[in-house]
Amino acid sequence: MKKWFQKLALGCALLPLALHTTLPAATAAETTEPVAATAAPVVPTVDADPALWVVKDEDTTIYLFGTVHVLKPGLGWFDEAVKDAFDQSDELMLEIVMPDDPAAMAKTMMPLAVDPNGKALSSRLGADDLKAYQAAMTDIGIPAAQFEMFEPWFVAVTMSMLPLAKLGYDPEQGAEKQLTTIAKQNGKPISGLETVEQQLGYLDQLPEAAQVNYLNTVVRDIAKMGPTLDTLVAQWAAGDPDALAGTMNESLGSTPELAKTLLWDRNLNWADQITARMAKPGTVFIAVGAGHLAGEKSVQDYLKERGLTAERIEY
Repeated sequence: MKKWFQKLALGCALLPLALHTTLPAATAAETTEPVAATAAPVVPTVDADPALWVVKDEDTTIYLFGTVHVLKPGLGWFDEAVKDAFDQSDELMLEIVMPDDPAAMAKTMMPLAVDPNGKALSSRLGADDLKAYQAAMTDIGIPAAQFEMFEPWFVAVTMSMLPLAKLGYDPEQGAEKQLTTIAKQNGKPISGLETVEQQLGYLDQLPEAAQVNYLNTVVRDIAKMGPTLDTLVAQWAAGDPDALAGTMNESLGSTPELAKTLLWDRNLNWADQITARMAKPGTVFIAVGAGHLAGEKSVQDYLKERGLTAERIEY
C-alpha cells in the first residue's frame, strides 16, 4: 500500500478530526452536507477479531491493540478478548488524546498548516505535477486555489481524507473514538503517547522535497483509496498483521522519509515509553494505529530489543 494512505488509516490518529476543523468553512460545508442530509441506513454487524498482544511481568500488564482510525459502520470488534482486556485495564492510552473542542484543534493546526513565508503551493510543483494536482482537486470537487496558502503535507492529508465520507468511512466509527467514548462512560483515565503538537510536528518538520513527494504520491494514487482501505480493514478485522504489513509495505520506497518519521521513529519512542511504564504496577490498554504493530520495526520488535516479549492473544 502507498505509505501516505497507510498513515492516515493506521497511523496518525488526529488527522481525520483535523480535516473537519481546518478546512475553509465553505469547503467543509460542501463536503459534509450530503452526508448529513441522508439518513444513515441500518447496517448489520459483522464480526471482527483484530489482533491483540500483551506484555506483562509480576505486577504490570500492558495490552497492545492495533486500530483503524476511520471505519464503516457495522464492524463488531469490541467484544471477546478485546473487551475483556479493556475492561480489566486501569487506564486507556492512545497515540494522542483528541481535543474535545474543535476550535482548539484548529488553533493548534493552522499555524503549522499555513506556510509562514507565504509561498504558494503551486510554486512548489513542477508543471506536470501541478496539472495532475489541479485535476485531482477538480475530481474531488474542491477549488485548488483554496489551498494555495497551505504547506504540501496539509494538502496531502486533506486530499486523502476528503473522499472518505463518500466511500462510507467515518472518523466517528474509528476505534480510538469508540474506545474514548467507552472509557469516559466508565470513568477510565485516558492519556496519550504523544501530544497533538508533536503529531502534527512530525509532518510539518518534513523537508519540503519530502512533503511535495508525499503530495504527488497522494495525487497519483488517490483513485486506489477505496479498494486499498477496504483490503486493509478486511485484514485488520481478520486479525492478520502479516497480511496487513504486506499491504502497507507495497511501494514503501516511494516515501522513505515519511516511513521513518511517522512509523519507525515513533515506534521506537513508544517502545521506550512502554518499557518505562512496566516499572509501575497496574494494567494498561494501549491502542495505536495497526500499522505500528505490524511488519518490521514494529513496536513489538523494539520491545524485544529491550527484553520485553509481546505475546499474541489468540481468540
